[in-house]
Amino acid sequence: MKYHGRESSILEYKREIPQNDQIIKTVIGFANQNGGKLIIGVADDGTIIGIPEAEANQAIEFLHKAIYAASTPPLLPDIYTQTIEDKTLLIIEVSVGGNKPYYRIAEGMEKGTYIRLGRSTVRANLELIDELKWQSRGKSFDVMPVYHASEEELDHKKITIFLENRKERKSTEITEQALSSYYLISREHTHVYATTAGILLFGKRPQYFFSEAMIICSHFKGTEGREAIASVDCTGTLFEQYETAFEFIVSRLSKSFIIRSSIREETLEIPEEAIRETLLNLIVHRNYHLKSPSKIAIYRDRIEFFSPGTFPNPAITDNYQCGFSYIRNIAICKVFREAGYIEKIGSGFITIFRSYCSMGLKAPHIIEGEGFIKCILPRVRADASIGDEFRPVLDLFDSGREVSIADLMTHLGLTRPTAGRKLNLLTKMGKIKKLGSGRAARYVKLYE
Repeated sequence: MKYHGRESSILEYKREIPQNDQIIKTVIGFANQNGGKLIIGVADDGTIIGIPEAEANQAIEFLHKAIYAASTPPLLPDIYTQTIEDKTLLIIEVSVGGNKPYYRIAEGMEKGTYIRLGRSTVRANLELIDELKWQSRGKSFDVMPVYHASEEELDHKKITIFLENRKERKSTEITEQALSSYYLISREHTHVYATTAGILLFGKRPQYFFSEAMIICSHFKGTEGREAIASVDCTGTLFEQYETAFEFIVSRLSKSFIIRSSIREETLEIPEEAIRETLLNLIVHRNYHLKSPSKIAIYRDRIEFFSPGTFPNPAITDNYQCGFSYIRNIAICKVFREAGYIEKIGSGFITIFRSYCSMGLKAPHIIEGEGFIKCILPRVRADASIGDEFRPVLDLFDSGREVSIADLMTHLGLTRPTAGRKLNLLTKMGKIKKLGSGRAARYVKLYE
């Protein structure tokens, strides 16, 4: 029997109680991110194994003391047992911390702060520690002042255009109150500074202050590799980056034409609204505190949107398809919404998946990795010759990477024999190719 749920940023399995300090690191990682559960007595593929009941009861007492004594601010997670089919599980449940950052006393804040990135617990760098501090104060990086940028760095002509064309227009006068209401400036004592949002949205020199706040768009030959056919660096304000990136993507895609009543209608090979929504998500939700550019890579069979950072809250794909959304940059989102680029917060992913379904294309794929988020828009139709049984397996190849039996076990919760059988059948169908042998064997997707 398998435990419900797959390992993620909020769920981790252990076969047995770790003998080192891994539990403490994991608990701290949960508290610093979105909370979570550590379940002991479950294999990596979700199979319930159980641990001795006496061992579980003994662990409850010492873990409470050990976690409390090793962490600061002190953490008091819920630790209890659960019995499933006569098998005992030890569960450590951690709530979202309200006094971040949490860290191991023995290592100090700089080395002992841990976070969850995907299914892993990793040490936070100084930039992430700063972000945790802002979160505990209910702030986001985009509203923070840029202390070496005055209000004069803002382009008032661009701000006036925004104020005149926004949905809820009341006044077009640029006042300190108006700029503050959109978090474009921040006053501290007698000084007024431009904020991160102010610079990125309406700055005269955005890349002077945030050199990596840009998008690199590239069109590559084939389905993998790095042989670029064309590329462009999208710089300037976030609005200018959006327009440049969108124009580049559309120009590289195939189009079809239909004549209706003497009017020629042009249709892209993939939904235009899906491109818009994915690009907007990349711009308004990325972590601008990280010094790394966003990237868009166009391949023959897909478009990959790569964004630095992780989801600000649990990345559960089903939730995004149902309209749940979380906001990292409150000021940037507010301005993009009032400028008419975003209709409704949380509707973007619904639009993306529905538009793909309506055109009979393969479903988009969202990946949260260690320090990045990747959204993949396929450029191919769903393979009608492949049954529903095999589609989840082929979806793992959509990122253009090699796949192993272990990947199927981890991501799809399959047993090793079942994973091997599916891969062997797809190999015989000519859909994938096997590389190597034994446990080191890898598989790659074959393209027509």
